[in-house]
Amino acid sequence: MHVYAMNLSAWLVLGFAFAAADAVLAQPANPPAAASYPARTVRVVVGFPPGGGVDLMARIFSQRLAAALGQPFIVETRAGAAGNIAADHVAKAPADGHTLLVTSTVHPINASLFSKLPFDPVKDFAPVSSLASAPDGIAVHPSVPARSLAELVKMAKSRPDALSYASAGSGTVMHVGMELFLSMAAIKMLHVPYNGSGPSTVAVLGGQVAVLSTSLGSALNHARAGKLRMLAVTSAQRTPLAPEYPTAAEALPLPGYEAITWLGMLAPAGTPPAIVSRLNAELGRALEQREVREVLASNAYDPFPNSPAAFANLIRAELSKWGKVIRDTGTKVD
Repeated sequence: MHVYAMNLSAWLVLGFAFAAADAVLAQPANPPAAASYPARTVRVVVGFPPGGGVDLMARIFSQRLAAALGQPFIVETRAGAAGNIAADHVAKAPADGHTLLVTSTVHPINASLFSKLPFDPVKDFAPVSSLASAPDGIAVHPSVPARSLAELVKMAKSRPDALSYASAGSGTVMHVGMELFLSMAAIKMLHVPYNGSGPSTVAVLGGQVAVLSTSLGSALNHARAGKLRMLAVTSAQRTPLAPEYPTAAEALPLPGYEAITWLGMLAPAGTPPAIVSRLNAELGRALEQREVREVLASNAYDPFPNSPAAFANLIRAELSKWGKVIRDTGTKVD
């Protein structure tokens, strides 16, 4: 099965290269459109409930942008339809930088998961920057006999359709990423979607579901306390946030497997490049701040700075990757 050829480390290198090029092209440093921006309160729209990773990132970076640019950046929740309500609202907003979207990997996933969207995930947006990234984790309840990912696969093959896995919801990376894993490992499990990583983790902690595909931040403390057994992380390389756990690719082995969650900021298409560049620069400065990095690490996220051009390339690559996964596995919104 095809998976996109560049892992997160490669994207980081590409992002820094584009950032250097952008810095040269952006001269002079304060073009007129950027010098007067923002002229009023900026709304940062989030398509998911308060308390989750997307909401957290939106609030962290809104505070930093407000301090740097001298106008309020207010987080506005427009939850529903897997983030599509918020994305549609921002796509149709004035392209003046005063309405922004903080979203995640669901943005390119939704393009293939939903047959019709009222917006184009590429043409209707101006990528500003990716912000943070994190692998997901594959874990089991301690009562499950499997003590490694290879043993879980063997168990699933000996008991077809007997195992179920919980995820944060249909269309999330925890869902489509697990479907990619199941397809590459040639096994089957029943998908049990929940409304977020918290509820899905609770379900496996309580023994209601045997297997868990979740954000690393939701499961890590439980795994280290022995309440869950973490079998693997879904990044291409081991994460420094939890280096004790192997990647899925090395645990089987399963060459080429990767399913990360990234978070990023988009503006409406047509937003002046000078405004996009200014936002990108301020977000990059925020990602260098020790306090921001500490908050990210405490929630199992790595900083993921990027230039607008590199972020646009990442979105296009993710559209191709997850579109193929969804078509090949027949993944649907439950």
